[in-house]
Amino acid sequence: MPSFATRLAGLPQAPLVAMGISTLLALWLLWRPELLSALAMAWRLPLIVLGIWALGAGFSLGAGLVPERGPLRRLLGPPLCWWLLGGFSLVVLARGLWGG
Repeated sequence: MPSFATRLAGLPQAPLVAMGISTLLALWLLWRPELLSALAMAWRLPLIVLGIWALGAGFSLGAGLVPERGPLRRLLGPPLCWWLLGGFSLVVLARGLWGG
């Protein structure tokens, strides 16, 4: 049975959803940067790297800039893009609702 991320990647509107999630996360972090900046440095740097990777993968998938083959396809394309966006979304959502 395929995972949720694999099934989501096969939908025709998947790039639009990735672009929308990335846009909402980017705007939320512009509006409330303390969600990440208030953390200790040991937590902040890995989350910033995860955020850059997740938002970059979401924007590149949404814009159709994912290569057909190669290592960049695995790093920026589905299903890893969906796992990154989901994980980073959960962290930002948890910080926004309970920790920020």
